[in-house]
Amino acid sequence: MQQTRWDRVLIVILLALGIALASTAIGLALGFYAGRLVTTDKLTPSEQGAEMPHPDKVLTPPKAPEGAPENFDVFWQAYDILREHFYGDVPDGPDLTYAAIRGVLQALHDPFTSFLEPKTAKLMSEDMSGTFEGIGAQVKKAENGGVLIVHVFPGSPAEKAGLQDGDIIIKVDGEDITHLSLLEQIMKIRGPAGSKVVLTIVREGVRDPIEVTVIRGKIEIPIVEYRMEGDIGYVKLSEFNALGVKKVKEAIKELEKEHPKGLIFDLRNNPGGYLHVAIGVASQFLPGGKVVLIERWKDGREEVYKSERGGVATDIPLVVLVNRGSASASEIVAGALQDHKRAVLIGERTFGKGSVQQPFELRDGSELRVTIAHWLTPNGREIHMKGIEPDIPVEIPKERGKEDVVLQRALEYFRTGK
Repeated sequence: MQQTRWDRVLIVILLALGIALASTAIGLALGFYAGRLVTTDKLTPSEQGAEMPHPDKVLTPPKAPEGAPENFDVFWQAYDILREHFYGDVPDGPDLTYAAIRGVLQALHDPFTSFLEPKTAKLMSEDMSGTFEGIGAQVKKAENGGVLIVHVFPGSPAEKAGLQDGDIIIKVDGEDITHLSLLEQIMKIRGPAGSKVVLTIVREGVRDPIEVTVIRGKIEIPIVEYRMEGDIGYVKLSEFNALGVKKVKEAIKELEKEHPKGLIFDLRNNPGGYLHVAIGVASQFLPGGKVVLIERWKDGREEVYKSERGGVATDIPLVVLVNRGSASASEIVAGALQDHKRAVLIGERTFGKGSVQQPFELRDGSELRVTIAHWLTPNGREIHMKGIEPDIPVEIPKERGKEDVVLQRALEYFRTGK
């Protein structure tokens, strides 16, 4: 049955204010709840500082709009009280709706069911497609404001313009961005391929800010790194975006030209990505028709996903590197290869994110990502909140030097067989 507009939108607001009223994530709810805790019968007139409503006085709730759910009058009563009495600005329009949705999500106690506002949803969609239009750099928010360039992509417009790792962008086309959120900063830096942007940067060792002009381009996110480690091939996948299968296949085919005796597949710090890409990547190492994962819904229904035919590395000796940052799709691949005894896992226990999220695009371009199922390994192991234990655990030294101890342990395994 098709839900009404009130069912889909206003129930969300009701639940947020009715169930998650004490949530500190919602300023609206927090202000109302604090007001209810401070009653006039516990304050002297001098402490009150102003006349307050008598505690026995009950405000008449306004009438809810036609079609609203039963008892929705409570919501309108709370909202009207806030608008009339709250000492500050009360959210309205999209801000109120978004805050209410987040309140409901917090009440679910599931960190993976999430809500993205329209701009964030658009940005995430671009990144997961594997390409976007911009300057070509990995960034994060700088401690004192601005955007810190963590890594300049090789061959990118940023590199061609002379930007360097460690530069801090403080202005975009002369506009100070240090007071903005990271998302707002990124949206100003990105732009159509071929367009020009002037970035003002702060660089360590240089006294005055520098202006750099960058001609934006179409950027392909570099998600795969590969090389030979002696006679062993090495492939690292950083995320399972839309280009994941293609890039992994290309890397393995290039390494095959060197006739490697074994292959190391590095999934450390890979946070996951698309489910179908995880199946496609696992299929490169498994014969066709092998179970990759089992998806289980809350009603007990299950769906089995199997590997596709045509894998490019189904026979070569294989080691998979994992750590506590290997999550979601990384655990799907690692768990499948471990259960089928196709690979030896070396490193640390994985993150333990064994739930599946379905994205739903809302009317205004925002996105609701809802946990709809859990996945199990081919042998029926539940990974959620547990993770996958490696076959060969490696203790990571607290003071890390330049040597990659996990990679070295993998190379030792190929030399000694244990």
